[in-house]
Amino acid sequence: MQLALIIAGVILLVVASFAAYKIGYNARSKADEGKIGNAEQKAREIIDDALKTAETKKRESLLEIKEESIRTKNELEKETKERRAELSRNERRLQQKEENVDKKLETLERREQSLASKEESLAKKKEEVNKLNEQRLQELERISGLTSEQAKEYLLKVVEEEVKHETALRIKEMDMRLKEEAGKKAREYVVGAIQRCAVDHVAESTISVVQLPSDEMKGRIIGREGRNIRTLETMTGIDLIVDDTPEAVVLSGFDPIRREVARIALEKLIVDGRIHPSRIEEMVEKAEKEVENGIREAGEAALLETGVHGVHPELVRLLGRMKFRTSYGQNALKHSIEVSLLAALLAQEIGVDVRMAKRAGLLHDIGKAVDHEQEGTHIQLGVELCKKYKESAIVINSVESHHGDVEPQSLIACLVQAADAISAARPGARRETLETYTNRLQQLEDITNGFKGVEKSFAIQAGREIRVMVVPEQVNDSDMVLLARDISKQIEAELEYPGQIKVSLIRESRVTDYAK
Repeated sequence: MQLALIIAGVILLVVASFAAYKIGYNARSKADEGKIGNAEQKAREIIDDALKTAETKKRESLLEIKEESIRTKNELEKETKERRAELSRNERRLQQKEENVDKKLETLERREQSLASKEESLAKKKEEVNKLNEQRLQELERISGLTSEQAKEYLLKVVEEEVKHETALRIKEMDMRLKEEAGKKAREYVVGAIQRCAVDHVAESTISVVQLPSDEMKGRIIGREGRNIRTLETMTGIDLIVDDTPEAVVLSGFDPIRREVARIALEKLIVDGRIHPSRIEEMVEKAEKEVENGIREAGEAALLETGVHGVHPELVRLLGRMKFRTSYGQNALKHSIEVSLLAALLAQEIGVDVRMAKRAGLLHDIGKAVDHEQEGTHIQLGVELCKKYKESAIVINSVESHHGDVEPQSLIACLVQAADAISAARPGARRETLETYTNRLQQLEDITNGFKGVEKSFAIQAGREIRVMVVPEQVNDSDMVLLARDISKQIEAELEYPGQIKVSLIRESRVTDYAK
């Protein structure tokens, strides 16, 4: 800065000298000597002014340089102070951290010492507790008169009772839950199937009654010396009972087809009016043909009603014969149709082959059409017939397993079992004999009376429910759940019955006091 001012002053001095020389030269060239002095005077003034200006500029530059250095110095001093202050703060923080670390170390040392002392104290207390436990056990053994092993057995017995109680409660809870869920679903399927498949049924009978226009016809039926009635009985194999019953003749026989042939032949003879041995033979032949046609029509009608196709004609004829076969008062053909429809509805609910279920349900009792004529159970005969006429393995297995004789090998066989039980167990489907009914009730009561803690048992609701009175002192509430389960299992193992049997246990709680 100072050098620039000096250079500027020198330049000004040169310029001034040059100007003065120029002016002097001009003056001399014009020969005006008087003016040369003025020019020199002016030149000197200009030089003096230039020098003064240069000196002023120099001083100003020096002042500015001094101020700049002072300002720079102040800034450096300020920055230095700030750094020193920051360093002092950092030193203080480090010092505080060191102090904190020292305090924590001291605290940890104290805690370690405290823990060590506590461990020693706990070890001592543990020894004391062990000694006290030994003393307590000795004192308990002395007071109770039981050794530790005996006390352990007693405790195990108590725990076993508690576990037994909890197990009974859990079983009861699970049974209730399962019964609610399964029962709800089963009721939806079964009730829906039954509602959609309501068929009528007939009662079991071994007689048929033919109405007569008058009692005079009885003599004509008997014929001279009984030849007409003997011919009719010989041709049909049915006994004709002509008694005091007004305007009626009773046909008695165990073969329902023969009884139907006799009934039709007798009705035709009564309408025709000509009753003699040759006419009887002719009418019996016509009645046999009519019954045979009716049998075939009944089989075809059953196929049409159930929607089953492709059945061998001989099986169709055997199905028609089941129209004249009854079991516990239930018509066998109606029962087979009902089972077919029920099995189809159940199959539709669970998503299996509906057509196969219908076919298996319809043919499940086909053996009953010939079991009066051939040796063997209706299951064995049914399996033989299905194999003979090339039915599928599913149908054959359904026939042989619908009473549980063999294990079912398909869902359809299980559905046929269920449908057969539903059809047989629904109200009014079957009629049992009094002897069978009373025997089953007696067996039911004998099974329940054989259990420990049972005081009395009563079979009610036609054998559909058994109510068991237990001894309160021997059977508690928890035991009742297990006892009911055991009774149910034994009934299932020993009895055969349609549907289900409800087992109800009753435990009486009685409190007695006397007013004196």
